Amino acid sequence: MYKIKVNNSHSFDVSKETIETFDAIETSHNSYHVIRDNNTINASVLDSDFNKKSYAVKVNNNVYNVVINDALDQQIEALGFEIGALKQVNAIKAPMPGLILEINVLEGQDVKENEALLILEAMKMENVINSPRDGIIKSISVKQGETVDKNSLLITFE
Repeated sequence: MYKIKVNNSHSFDVSKETIETFDAIETSHNSYHVIRDNNTINASVLDSDFNKKSYAVKVNNNVYNVVINDALDQQIEALGFEIGALKQVNAIKAPMPGLILEINVLEGQDVKENEALLILEAMKMENVINSPRDGIIKSISVKQGETVDKNSLLITFE
């Protein structure tokens, strides 16, 4: 099953069987003659981004932005992940209750993705909390030696 979103507002579910019975003939490069429910449609693919699975399609002189997601894309989206786009993480929260052993950054400091920000001890294990992205540290909400609860705000980014 494919989920097709048109102009970021209309969504359609289309089965593989429906696509296989689609009556379209390529008349020239990226231009098609389509017959659907005894109606003739002229369509052209104006632009495509294979990685984002998005297309600009001109149908009977109207341009539509179309995104096609397969079952895997739909599962990834349901889990809260994105393909091809960075999620903007602006705050680091404690993944578990523990003790702040070490803070390796300062407010205003530039950090790179995966750079160690702090060390949180939980259940006698040291957990290094790394930066999820490149950015600038806006504020540090904890101090070394402080105990924190799960989901306590630790660091925010600008």
